[in-house]
Amino acid sequence: MAYTTDKIRNIIFLGHQSTGKTSLVESLASVVTGKPKGEIERKNTISDNSPEEKSRLSSCSLSVVSVDYKDYHLNFLDAPGNDDFVHDIIGVLEVVKAAVLVIDATKKIEVGTIKHFNMLKKHGIPTFIFINKMDKEKIDFEALLEEINRVLGKKAVSFVYPIGRSEAFDGFIDVISLKARKYNGTTCVDDEIYPDKKPIVLELHNTLAEQVALTDDTLLDKFFGGETLSHEEISKGLHTAVINGEITPVLVGSAKKDIGVETLLRMMIEYLPDPSELKPYEAFDPSGKVVEVVTKMDQPFSAYVFKTTFDQYKGVTNIIKVNSGVLNLGDEVFCVNSNDSFRVTQISSLFGATLTPVDKAIAGDIVALTKLENVFTTYSLSTKANPIKFPIPKYPTIVYYRAVAAKNAKDEEKLGQALSKYSLEDPCFEMKRNQETKQLLLGGLSDSHLSYVLERIKNSYGIEVETFAPKINYRETIKTTAEAEGRYVKQSGGSGFYGVVVMRFSPSGTEDNVFTEEVFGGAVPRNYYPAVEKGFLEATQKGLLAGFPVIGVKGTLFDGKYHSVDSNEQAFKMAGILAFKEAYNKCKPTLLEPIMQITVQVSNEYTGSIMKDLNQRRARILNMDEKGFGQQEIVALVPESEIMDYAIKLRVMTQGSGFFNRKFDSYQEVPSYVVEQIVRDAKPE
Repeated sequence: MAYTTDKIRNIIFLGHQSTGKTSLVESLASVVTGKPKGEIERKNTISDNSPEEKSRLSSCSLSVVSVDYKDYHLNFLDAPGNDDFVHDIIGVLEVVKAAVLVIDATKKIEVGTIKHFNMLKKHGIPTFIFINKMDKEKIDFEALLEEINRVLGKKAVSFVYPIGRSEAFDGFIDVISLKARKYNGTTCVDDEIYPDKKPIVLELHNTLAEQVALTDDTLLDKFFGGETLSHEEISKGLHTAVINGEITPVLVGSAKKDIGVETLLRMMIEYLPDPSELKPYEAFDPSGKVVEVVTKMDQPFSAYVFKTTFDQYKGVTNIIKVNSGVLNLGDEVFCVNSNDSFRVTQISSLFGATLTPVDKAIAGDIVALTKLENVFTTYSLSTKANPIKFPIPKYPTIVYYRAVAAKNAKDEEKLGQALSKYSLEDPCFEMKRNQETKQLLLGGLSDSHLSYVLERIKNSYGIEVETFAPKINYRETIKTTAEAEGRYVKQSGGSGFYGVVVMRFSPSGTEDNVFTEEVFGGAVPRNYYPAVEKGFLEATQKGLLAGFPVIGVKGTLFDGKYHSVDSNEQAFKMAGILAFKEAYNKCKPTLLEPIMQITVQVSNEYTGSIMKDLNQRRARILNMDEKGFGQQEIVALVPESEIMDYAIKLRVMTQGSGFFNRKFDSYQEVPSYVVEQIVRDAKPE
């Protein structure tokens, strides 16, 4: 179907886990296409198509469902509600301009609802609230609407009013058109507005009319002059109010019974913005200058890759949002990130896992590109004549690590390759080899996040994996100064080895190891200084206290002896090693531990318990700051060993609402009562 940018709607569906987002998208797709509707329990939905999603009965990855409806092209983006997959939401919020926040009527406002609403508000994305599962018993709509306004802000305005017999929800009244829609068991049909509902419905209609009047001075004069606003005036005014964020429309329904779905579909088209509305995107030209990108077809082509998927049979698929211009099959595109040009050989529309080839993609559309080399999530595409780069969103840092090994040693190399391919999909996942501990480490956002990754690896590649606690990269250092002689003298016939050094070892004052010399009178020839330094630095690679690398030591060569025949570089290197080992235990060696700076964000109600817990983890609080939305940000320095499980504990303590980021800060001395245990644990190794 041929369409223009103003006929496109890109809508992301967000909400707490199990609110019914996938079921709602499934219902919308069924209404539009006429195809039978899938069900999560039957494991046949469009969005949840992976083995992991089917086994968990929940979304683990963002899915795009593109459909054509009348003259419109609609891209529904079904986002996972689980925090483990928040990277999918962060990536797409940079390019999407409309959202539906789904609420479970039986559970009201949940943690995920608040998180997602705050993210949408931060990005200035016009949002609908859809109250799902209204067909359940004992739903108090007025109380729920009041809670929405209290918790999410006083901008929520109901566009409908639910109706039903007794406690059974079976329809609603469209407050804008003043028409009732009732479910008769198979479909929704027009119905009359019962007399007992008219007063409250008219009151809601009047509230909407007042909201519309506030968007235009002419309408305001007309409204307060007692004149009735036309449906066209109300519709236009509501569209303006929605895209400006002045109101958040509330709709009701039941995705399971298809109640409210057609009304939601119509109102999304009527009141949510098309891609050309709202402010332009900001990007950077090659010189770093900020340029504005307007979502219009007559502009140079540009696009942003907001999601990458990998399949061992299909290869890499990049899902892009075309931010400007037109992309045609066969066009050459330029990627600023990799400084490469590519020929586009396949463009596809997405319907879950199904890719349908198309000839072009216009400004505002979302499509998939396959067979592109070295193009991944957060990359920008443009023309070589007008190269630009879109800003990369700020993803959460890795906060939880586990060491892994393949159960079958033959799978070790295969495991590394599989994990590398998965890392293309997930900016919040990391795989690295710890050269000190020899462990293969996986990093993510939580234990359940890494469990999902390993489940993917098992299902896709048949590799079973064992997990272990990661080892901490401690360091050793010295606290006092000591001197020692290093003597390496060997004679075994012919040329021998003769090297004697006298060295002083003291704290360097930094984390670096430093070599200096204060030799007088040629006791050690200058050409052997580098060998002594090499021996000293080699000796610091493994301390004598617990076998960890030694840092913060200044080694000073100030005396020694040499032999005109038997002295050589190897002898003086070994002498440097022996001198360090001889002096080490005299220098009061101790352990240093990695200290992480963590930034914790929690609701105000949990601040006290979080502070108490951090103190028990030997944390030093640096700062506390109000962040709005009832959130508190706590910045602290804490030993890495104390936060190995913090991602899990924080979720438990805050009922899933808290999160944190971390980064390495420094190495600091380990308390004496902790040193002994670390040394005992390290000795057997």
